[in-house]
Formats: sequence, C-alpha cells, structure tokens
Amino acid sequence: DFSHGTDFEGEVGVIVGDVPMGISPEKALEYIRLFVVINDVSLRGLIPEELAQGFGFFQGKPSSAFAPFAVTQEELGEAWQDGRIHLPLQVELNGEFFGRANAKEMHFHFRQLIAHAARTRNLRAGTVIGSGTVSNEDSSMGSSCLAEKRMLEKIHEGTIKTPFMKVGDVVKMEMYDEAGRNIFGTIHQKVVKYTPPE
Repeated sequence: DFSHGTDFEGEVGVIVGDVPMGISPEKALEYIRLFVVINDVSLRGLIPEELAQGFGFFQGKPSSAFAPFAVTQEELGEAWQDGRIHLPLQVELNGEFFGRANAKEMHFHFRQLIAHAARTRNLRAGTVIGSGTVSNEDSSMGSSCLAEKRMLEKIHEGTIKTPFMKVGDVVKMEMYDEAGRNIFGTIHQKVVKYTPPE
C-alpha cells in the first residue's frame, strides 16, 4: 500500500558479541565483532500512528536489507575512529545521485548506542545495532533517506517535491574505502508489488 510512504534509510551498523547489561560506553566498543551497511526500510505513513499509541516501531519498520558482506575492524583500518566509520555512504535512486553523506558525522557514536541498548538487558551475540540514517550538516552531500530530502525541500523551497517510493523504483547503496574498494558490496533493491497469499 503506497499510502504507507515507503522510504529507504541508509545506515551503518555493528554486530556485537555477548554484551553484559549495564556496560559502560568506555568499554562498549570491545564487543563489536563485525560492521555492516543496512537499508532500514520505513513506512513513514504508519510510524506517527504507532508512536502516538506508545507502542513503538513495528508495522512502520518492515524487514531491513543488508549489504552482502560484514567486515571486521581490521578491514576498515583507519576509517574506524572514535566509535564511527569515517567514510561516505553512497546512495543512488533510479540510477541518479541521491546522497554521499559521511558516517563520521553520526550524532551518537557506537559507544553510546551499544551502552544504551544494553542498559537494562544483556545483548546476545549476533545482535545488530544500526546507526540511524547517515546524515551530514552539509546538505549538498545529499541524503540517505527520502524523509530527510523531503524536509530539506520544505525548509528551503517551501514545498515537498520528492515522492516516496513507488513500484519500479530502484535504490542502491555502497560504501567505498580510500583505495576505491566497495567494502560491503552493494545493496540493490527494486520496489515490486506484493501479492498476498490467498
């Protein structure tokens, strides 16, 4: 149902080992095992109603997609600093540039995110923690989700021009290192019409 406002969200994420409840931010990074790129799909039209009910995200967050490869800290090398990946996430929509925001500008770094997630519970090995949409202060770098682009249009132009995704739209996400290697492989997704089972 395209009234649901289908959106992509380019994120980076970590996969952790067993994290004990109450871990401090200072020790949280020790538990990271792998790094990933995520398309955290959102249905923008459903999220406000869910939040108003106090239930949190459920129907507004369908299945996410992951790039084909998860990598280690050693493979990131110097790009991994201060609990952040210092590389741009390249996003294309229908073959056109959409964004090249750098993940180094994450508002909350992974020290904080892991400690927050483990505040009242143990995190089991294999838990995935996403960064939230990769975004930069410099809007000329583009966006990693439609919602941000739409809000920037409203702020700067007074009107929203960019629609949410429709059947046939294709989103592509990649992250390259300084040597030009596609570290995680490519997320390449096309929107297709779903036919429910009878």
